[in-house]
Amino acid sequence: MALPGLDGLLAFPLTPFTEDLALNLDGFRENVDGHVAAGAGALFVACGTGEFSSLAPDEHAAVLRTAREVVAGRVPVWVGAGGGAAAARLGVAAAEAGGADGVLLMPPYLVSGPPGGLLDYVRFAIGDTSIPVIVYHRSPGVFTAATALSLVDIPSVAGLKDGFGDVDLMTRIVTTIRAASPDFLFFNGLPTAEVSARAYSAIGVARYSSAVHCFAPEIAHRFHRALGENDHAVMDALLEGFYLPLVALRDETPGFAVSLVKAAARLRGTKAGPVRPPLAEPSPAQLDRLANIVDHGLTVLGGLDPHR
Repeated sequence: MALPGLDGLLAFPLTPFTEDLALNLDGFRENVDGHVAAGAGALFVACGTGEFSSLAPDEHAAVLRTAREVVAGRVPVWVGAGGGAAAARLGVAAAEAGGADGVLLMPPYLVSGPPGGLLDYVRFAIGDTSIPVIVYHRSPGVFTAATALSLVDIPSVAGLKDGFGDVDLMTRIVTTIRAASPDFLFFNGLPTAEVSARAYSAIGVARYSSAVHCFAPEIAHRFHRALGENDHAVMDALLEGFYLPLVALRDETPGFAVSLVKAAARLRGTKAGPVRPPLAEPSPAQLDRLANIVDHGLTVLGGLDPHR
């Protein structure tokens, strides 16, 4: 299934909140426009980085509506859906009714089941809709290679995004599906995906989403270009000087895959606001370290040969 925009760098806009944690659509408008201006190939709104799990249905609909208004057809707008089976089904239907270009289907909420049950969850969520769907492969929705192959038989399923991080399993899934459906799409959806991008590209999963695009799109795009050009010197410089220190800080606290991104966006002047609970804000000391990491990353970027 050919889907425009999904070969570029994929961006997952933050969902801004006010200080009292109300939805800030004005800030969201600015964020969405900033992603498009920075060169995002497609936007995935109200997904993991956009705090999907904290949004009420009416907020979710407002985020999609606002994104489509701001984008005005310049790039595709995908939206998250998922949770319990009934909520996922309503979310997919709402995405289609709201004019989204596609859906990122999150795994089931809280409970897990056998591989066949996971496949049934996808079928139930999609129902009789025809909107393109990318299935998010992550705990508690982890597929076997044989079960993932059955996704090919669901006409609107266009791809699989891996957030589980088992390269051996993903190699089996990619190899099994590509033998039956060469056009099926695969995505690296691990936190700070640039760190694993080379390993995933080696198994045929070159597409990835960049949370760094929310606060340092210039770094994100330079790394993305280096990956496409196999420029290991540039990738190594950005990994050592920026991404690995960022990941080390991220790993200190659960939920920092989102909290740190929002904090970094605020440091760079973006209207991001705080995170909703149970996510927590970085401490003052962590914010100081984050600022230093971002500043150093921009310095490393500035020292790279622009013609490489």
